[in-house]
Amino acid sequence: MERLSKVEFAELFKVRTKKFVVDNINLFRVLPKTEEARIIGRQLLRSSSSVVANYRAACRARSKAEFHSKLSIVVEEADESVFWMEILIEAQIILKEQIQDLMKEGNEILKVVASARKTVSTSKTN
Repeated sequence: MERLSKVEFAELFKVRTKKFVVDNINLFRVLPKTEEARIIGRQLLRSSSSVVANYRAACRARSKAEFHSKLSIVVEEADESVFWMEILIEAQIILKEQIQDLMKEGNEILKVVASARKTVSTSKTN
C-alpha cells in the first residue's frame, strides 16, 4: 500500500472529519422531536462540528505548541461526540444499530488524533 505524505493525509483527514459532522447533522434531522433528543442532539452537533473546525485550525498552526493545543481540542471534542452518541443509545432515544457506524467513525477519528497528539508531545520533549 502506498504511504501518504503528511499533506495528503491532512487533506484526506479534513474530508473525513467534514463528512463526520455532515453525518451528525443528518442524524440530528432524524432524531425524535422530543426536548431531550433535541438537547442531546444539539450537544452532539456542537462537539462534532468542533472536531472538524479545530482539526482545520491545527492544520494551519504556526507552531508545534499551537498544533498540539488544537489537536488536544479535537481529541476532547471527538470523545465528547462519542459520549453524546452513547447517551442517545443508553437513554433509548435511538437504536444502537442506527448510529453504530457513526460511533465507529468517531472512535477512529479519536484514535488518529490522540495518536498524532502523542507523537507531537513526544517530539516536543526530544
